[in-house]
Amino acid sequence: MITAAQLDLEIDRIIENAIREDVGPGDYSSLACIPEDATGKAKLLVKEAGVIAGVAFAQKVFAYVDSDLKTEIHIEDGSLVNVGDIVLHVSGSSQSILKAERLVLNAMQRMSAIATKTRHYADLLKDTGTKILDTRKTTPGFRALEKMAVKIGGGENHRFALYDMVMLKDNHIDFAGGITKAIHKTQTYLKTHNLDLKIIVEARDLEEVQEILKAGGVYRILLDNFNYEATRKAVELIGDQCLTESSGGINEETLVEYAKCGVDYISSGALTHSVYNMDLSLKAV
Repeated sequence: MITAAQLDLEIDRIIENAIREDVGPGDYSSLACIPEDATGKAKLLVKEAGVIAGVAFAQKVFAYVDSDLKTEIHIEDGSLVNVGDIVLHVSGSSQSILKAERLVLNAMQRMSAIATKTRHYADLLKDTGTKILDTRKTTPGFRALEKMAVKIGGGENHRFALYDMVMLKDNHIDFAGGITKAIHKTQTYLKTHNLDLKIIVEARDLEEVQEILKAGGVYRILLDNFNYEATRKAVELIGDQCLTESSGGINEETLVEYAKCGVDYISSGALTHSVYNMDLSLKAV
């Protein structure tokens, strides 16, 4: 999986690129009407109930824009919040606060929505032993924050990208000439290039599950678009030979029933690609 150092670098790049995109050569609205030496204070106000996420990121943004900005954190990442709650105060240069405002809000609104949905899914699964995973169905350039939000919400991260885990899906299998060939070629490649990566293989039916097990050396089998009965049979067939993951069109109405089939994980792209931003605002005080 991605290391803490790699994650920090991704977050730094997000901040740098977002400020470049939003501020460019200057925030002329602020430069035109606010004195350079003017100071002020603003509060991050919650306008919709949910799970707050992105507080630590907001601190990084404020520090990047102006190291003299001071933040007072009142509510930490992962906390349940209600309308009217104040998450933080930021004080210092008025121009700097306004320069950071949009990035902080854009990130925290989306991260909080993801964390809120993830918490809902995780709560549904809390008595089943099955864990909820995200996917790579993320916003380009924003993945690190979206996956961070999943963790804040109580979910777990799937692979971060194409480089930190091998996942052989239907197209890989078909292009490679079948499951067995795809697995053996992958194992040879990893050994040749001295790569210590886990292998996940997607199965489309029970016959493919059997072929994956026969090939061996697989960390997890992804049961793609299996119905409940097929999922139960696959879990029984796999036993403790490797971990199991259900995926494909699973929603909050079917989530628990798939968990009852005994799978270790359920992955859901909806955690990151189908959320509506949580309403937050940054107001001068």
